[in-house]
Amino acid sequence: MSSGTNQSHSSQPSPLVLESVAKHFGGITAVADVSLEVTTGEVVGVIGPNGSGKSTLFSLAAGGQKPDNGKVWLNGKDVTGLATWKIARAGISRTFQIPSLFDNMSVRENLLAAAVEGDWKGAPQRASDIMEMLEISHVVDNLASELSGGQQKLLEFGRVCMRDPKVILLDEVTAGVHPNIRRIILDAIRRLRDTGITFLIIEHDMEMVREICDRLIVMDQGRVVAEGSFEDIANDVEVQRAYLGRRK
Repeated sequence: MSSGTNQSHSSQPSPLVLESVAKHFGGITAVADVSLEVTTGEVVGVIGPNGSGKSTLFSLAAGGQKPDNGKVWLNGKDVTGLATWKIARAGISRTFQIPSLFDNMSVRENLLAAAVEGDWKGAPQRASDIMEMLEISHVVDNLASELSGGQQKLLEFGRVCMRDPKVILLDEVTAGVHPNIRRIILDAIRRLRDTGITFLIIEHDMEMVREICDRLIVMDQGRVVAEGSFEDIANDVEVQRAYLGRRK
């Protein structure tokens, strides 16, 4: 993998590069010297057992946590340790396992609120386009609190899109949703990928990652233990050990 430093001097730097990032909580190592690079328009899945460090890795990339060691590069710029809002302005946005919405605001208002710091003039049309893509136009005036769990995940995905990000991090975005909402999300990822948006996805749904991801990264105990295509990962002994039993 090219280092972040080299990427910063490239005419077309990779959208997201993590360089030997590490995070410790007391005596627990949540992420241990993880390096990864995601190229423009690539959809990369991050899988692994619960507690393997996936969500912490997302927080390090998005600024929710500051790495104890290592670097985070976004479009060739060193954003290590910057505030979350600064990293978001630089072009990275994420969803959470539990959607974080303005419950007492309508669907439209939630989307427009996400665009306050961006292109406000074009925001209403962009909101309409996103609602159409995510098939939530029929609940445009509903409060976020009135939506189903699946619709709330669609709305949070839409809020992320309103920020016009270069990199989108999706944390179990299809967990527990109706198959039709899962289809909407997959179609939206494909559509956005075709425009050059890059995705890093945490997901336990192996059928989804097989269907949508160009490449998989497997984490266990804070480390990357395997990387490759779905077929390579499915047959990897280290991955089987990670899911079926800890290494001795």
